[in-house]
Amino acid sequence: MSTTFWINFWRLALLVAILATWQWGHDVNKWLVSGLDDAWQKALTIKVLEPFFISKPTLIWQRFLELGCLADPDGNWLIGNGGFFACLADRPNNLWYATAATLRNTFWGFLVGVGTGVVAGLVLGRSAFLAAIFEPFIVAFNSLPRIALVPLIVLIFGLGDVSKIMTAWVIVFFVVFFSTFEGARSVDRDHINVARLLGASDWQVTWTVVIPSTLAWVFAVLTPALSFSLIGVIIGEFIGAQVGLGKIIIEAEATLETADMMVALFVLMIVGVALALLIRRVQVYLLRWQSQFNERSI
Repeated sequence: MSTTFWINFWRLALLVAILATWQWGHDVNKWLVSGLDDAWQKALTIKVLEPFFISKPTLIWQRFLELGCLADPDGNWLIGNGGFFACLADRPNNLWYATAATLRNTFWGFLVGVGTGVVAGLVLGRSAFLAAIFEPFIVAFNSLPRIALVPLIVLIFGLGDVSKIMTAWVIVFFVVFFSTFEGARSVDRDHINVARLLGASDWQVTWTVVIPSTLAWVFAVLTPALSFSLIGVIIGEFIGAQVGLGKIIIEAEATLETADMMVALFVLMIVGVALALLIRRVQVYLLRWQSQFNERSI
């Protein structure tokens, strides 16, 4: 059998083992230590498997159906009888609206952060004079823990979407800026000299030489920048929000509903993976001229 088959086989086996341990590990552990005295039971009980802290896969799946308005607490399906839309209307922070709100703010925070970070990085990377002027200010702002600015951002922009987008922007901007800045300064001087020898203007050098060479540096940080944008939005929703996955998590923590918290965390994980794959596809397309992304060179 091929290597791919065995890789997928062991991945599936590992997933099944994790889910089985998660589902029944606590019960098995209690059964193993049930014959011991209280001191030994406390010493040998594996707290990390306690359902109070991590819930169980079956409970998480049940709460996913309920939060997503796919089933009621009794297990009856709501799709097909109008109950789905009635549930959506009754729950303004249902799983679908919450995910859409978090994704929307993540997208805008990511877009604004990447756009401004790339522009600022290219401008300062191409101008040593401007870089020398702005360097102390950039270093000073970058030294601030961005999370510490969240209360100030919420105070200025309120509890709406703008504060979530601004929080994501503050986190993403510096990540993208420094990578773009270093990429613009690392462009091969021979390529620039050849372009100038052929009569290219400063703008043409930037567009045809600097930007393509810097793209690899930019894309190297787009995946973590996307994660940071999502982190910024979730933190903003922790502080205060009317809808969002962060609101589900913080409310679940307040009511000790671990299953609800796990549902939101799994949705965030799936969203993060999907967005990372999308970024990867865009990277392969835009950098197809490089050998590692050119399928014909394989």
